[in-house]
Amino acid sequence: MISIVVAIAENGAIGYKNDLLWHLPADLKRFKETTTGHSIIMGSHTFRSLPKGALPNRRNIVLSRTRQEFPGAEWAATPEVALEMVGDEEEAFVIGGAQIYAAMLPYADKIYLTRVHAKFPHADTFFPKLDMSEWLELSRTEYPADEKNAYATTLHELVRDY
Repeated sequence: MISIVVAIAENGAIGYKNDLLWHLPADLKRFKETTTGHSIIMGSHTFRSLPKGALPNRRNIVLSRTRQEFPGAEWAATPEVALEMVGDEEEAFVIGGAQIYAAMLPYADKIYLTRVHAKFPHADTFFPKLDMSEWLELSRTEYPADEKNAYATTLHELVRDY
């Protein structure tokens, strides 16, 4: 199963200058719990934005048209190669950025979508438009803002409606 993990602002924004628009420790904790022990697929910009390089306890796969060295990660030239690499794993995760989300969305079976309840007009990176008629919501969990998380969020678990 191919799953997408993404946090999206109310205006569809996901980043600015190759960085996140927010720091939400609770969402980062959920991300770690969800992806640990699994393969993760990301683009080269996302890989380079990771503060400590390859994410530990996960198989890091970097999807890039250009073959490069990605310390601690494997390289895939196309979405199809990345899919072959994960084979029949129970669940593999696509973690960004925008071009990789767009390329992998047709293959996705599930989306873990964190809706950040704020707008970021200065953002320069956006998640592709989702056709919600293709998706069913399995669950929705609300998380209020608190002293460590500046924005309220809602975690939506979506599955493709075949």
